[in-house]
Amino acid sequence: MALDYFEMECSEEKGGNVYLEIASDILKDLNLLSIISRLQIYIDPEFPLFLAVGQIRKMPGLIKAGDFTNIMEKEGKIVIDIGDETHLSNFLSKLWSKYGRENVDQPDRFTITLSPEGKTIEEIENIVVLDQRENIYKDIIYAMQWIAPEGFRIRKEGLDKSIFYYIASENTIPEDMADQLISDKIKILKEGK
Repeated sequence: MALDYFEMECSEEKGGNVYLEIASDILKDLNLLSIISRLQIYIDPEFPLFLAVGQIRKMPGLIKAGDFTNIMEKEGKIVIDIGDETHLSNFLSKLWSKYGRENVDQPDRFTITLSPEGKTIEEIENIVVLDQRENIYKDIIYAMQWIAPEGFRIRKEGLDKSIFYYIASENTIPEDMADQLISDKIKILKEGK
């Protein structure tokens, strides 16, 4: 899958083309082409400055306990049958944190039991075990760090709904300048021009 929109803006055409190739290779290697739909990269070698703004195709949802478990009351206990072990470790950590390790029993690999005092099945089903958006965002920022020129250690990054940005430089970037650049590039990204 390719990006719907990808533009590299750089005053040095040859350098811009090299960064276009670098960005394409890194996004492909990290399997982000199916995640990112639009990307605009701006490089100013004079300041120096690197700015990437992009749009994520569709943010994945939250994984809740009810998505991979079957929870019921049985013999005075809440019994949780695990249908998929993929998120078991995170789920156990959440249960221990919320209810205390001493109140969570795991008699076998696919079963967890809790005492019912103060707990409802619905409450347990709605425990967020994994927010996949955090991992996607971390992967995108990781990619941008690889794409940005080496030595650009002063950086700012963010995510707002499905729009992300990453700005980096060797120099301190005045806050108003960074905000204006980010705002301008996001506007261009949304327009696709």
